[in-house]
Amino acid sequence: MTDLSRLYDANYTEWAMKNAALLKAGRFSELDVPHLLEELEDMGKSDHRELSSRLRVLLAHLLKWQFQYQQLSERWKEFDGRSWRRTIINQRTSIAILLRKKPGLSSFVTEALAEAYPEAVELATKETQLPRTHFPENLPLYAD
Repeated sequence: MTDLSRLYDANYTEWAMKNAALLKAGRFSELDVPHLLEELEDMGKSDHRELSSRLRVLLAHLLKWQFQYQQLSERWKEFDGRSWRRTIINQRTSIAILLRKKPGLSSFVTEALAEAYPEAVELATKETQLPRTHFPENLPLYAD
């Protein structure tokens, strides 16, 4: 194990700075390649996790809006769903920004939606206390 490799666990910031300096200097043989590869892979996974998480929250709120809003607003006249609308708007905005900043994620959206939908249904089921069968088995189409 090299000194640079040991530094990865001891002082991540210093490790990153030293690897950056080595890259800039073209001293590629001195790089901590195994840890650099691990970090690069994790960066991509992190972006995927963020997209999936935001889609899960967005879909859960869209489901709640579609399948519970009218029932709640009829029962409680003061219920206007403002926090749900705010969450829907915030998640849509954050997803749009993420896709604009990381255009490579666009090719992952369909897969992420398919993965996020069952989790969104579970979340909506827990939050609304409606039975699982109350929600569509497959992802409904939403505009936007």
